[in-house]
Amino acid sequence: MHFSSIQRRWGAIACLQAFISVAAGAFGAHGLKHMVAAQNLEWWQTACQYLMYHSLGSVLAVLLASISVKFLWSARLFTFGNLLFAGSLAVMTMTDIRVLGAVTPIGGVLYLAGWLMMLKSFLQSSKNVVN
Repeated sequence: MHFSSIQRRWGAIACLQAFISVAAGAFGAHGLKHMVAAQNLEWWQTACQYLMYHSLGSVLAVLLASISVKFLWSARLFTFGNLLFAGSLAVMTMTDIRVLGAVTPIGGVLYLAGWLMMLKSFLQSSKNVVN
């Protein structure tokens, strides 16, 4: 399979995010649990879970971009969702600045937009595929 340069770039970004999710999850399980309150640790775990889910969604979108480049919009939306959703939860965990919780839902909306874009891309790409 041949990947375009933009697919390679977004694929690398997605894999880096998945790597960060695993590393952050391990840090939370082994080091962070002795440094923060239980509620903060839950935020961290949620951040790691959603970071991984949407990193994998990004990898899928990059692979599907071979069918239609429109799928790359899902990878972009998932990445920015990860920055805002998982990022705000991670910073909140470490700093206990709860006002950052107002940013988290914006990331969630970007996640939803990414999945809707993937749905749209599937529906539109089916017009160009031979049965």
